[in-house]
Amino acid sequence: MASGVFDILHTGHISYLEQAKAMGDELVVVVACDNTVRKRKHEPITTAAMRARIINSLKMVDMAVIGNDGDFYRTIEDIRPDIIVLGYDQTFDENELKKELALRNITADVRRAGECGDDLTGTRRIVDRIIKGFGGEGE
Repeated sequence: MASGVFDILHTGHISYLEQAKAMGDELVVVVACDNTVRKRKHEPITTAAMRARIINSLKMVDMAVIGNDGDFYRTIEDIRPDIIVLGYDQTFDENELKKELALRNITADVRRAGECGDDLTGTRRIVDRIIKGFGGEGE
């Protein structure tokens, strides 16, 4: 299992998902619901349904699902993955995640993907580059 927002797909996402796929037989990707994106990052550029459709179309992805609005762990309980792969820049505390999984009787191995070396590997970086290309902030 891998998870993320995936708002404006970029090479960092591709690298993350390729690494996650290489760690198991089947890759299920949890796409953050719109409310989660609003709470944790920003107003989503595309809807969760659009993002899930895009992620589901990638050849390394076996299935994409939209995450639970509220309890992140409910989606993990539903899918019961053997391995959970965190992105290199995701803010999850691996030890806290492992403790919560144990409390919920989920025996998934938690791993972290490595960083992608490309320049524009973040949605914010891409958006900033677009804004600068069109003459500055808010224009």
